[in-house]
Amino acid sequence: MEIIVLLKQVPATESMIAITGDGKSIQTDNIKWVMNPYDEFAVEEALQIKKAPGGRVTVISAGGDRCAEVLRTALAMGADSAVLVNDPAVENCDGIGIARILASAVKDIPYDLIIAGMRAVDDDNYVVGAAVAEFLQIPHMSMVIKEEIRDGVIRCHSTVEGGTLVTEAPLPALFTCQRGLNEPRYPSLPGIMKAKKKKIEIKSLADMGLDAGAVEAKSEITGMKLPPERKAGKMIAGDSAQVKAAELVKLLRKEAKVI
Repeated sequence: MEIIVLLKQVPATESMIAITGDGKSIQTDNIKWVMNPYDEFAVEEALQIKKAPGGRVTVISAGGDRCAEVLRTALAMGADSAVLVNDPAVENCDGIGIARILASAVKDIPYDLIIAGMRAVDDDNYVVGAAVAEFLQIPHMSMVIKEEIRDGVIRCHSTVEGGTLVTEAPLPALFTCQRGLNEPRYPSLPGIMKAKKKKIEIKSLADMGLDAGAVEAKSEITGMKLPPERKAGKMIAGDSAQVKAAELVKLLRKEAKVI
């Protein structure tokens, strides 16, 4: 089975985020960049599916030179090949533009299944996976926590409010991963050493018959701001639990106004 995994490089969740002077982007100088956590589930699931019936796993990302790092990580985990769409126009794309780029890159590669994270932890727009499927005109299932493939059909269990949705679709298809699908492996030392020797195929928009106008952002970031700082907690003093409880009720009623 030929499997493609879509990857994105994002700031590590422990990174201290600062906003640039224009208020429209974040400062990137001191940020640690990592593979999007939901994409880790996608790589792991691809490797498990590959192990069962056999096949190949190709990982694809779009971005600048540093995005090669996440592709190397996926190769170290066990992916067979990698493609990086490296073009200056990528930096100015929104989710739909990135999806158009990834879909164009996928068209040149044989595939039975495409897997992606359900969202990226930086922009949280949930767009790219579904849009790639739409551009390729293949079925799409989202927020998957379990999948089964049999006789050219994939059955996915997806989380929905209050329950689980079970859907089926013929291959080729695309699904996006939710937490709980699997436990991503750590790259082994031999895997890391092998990944360093593997070649990453580099493509530009022109290589895929695209130009910057075809993928320009349809949306615009007008401003960013950090969430307000939380107020310090209030310590309730008292000689006994009863006194403290009475004071707590008083504060909840008069100050917090929740009772």
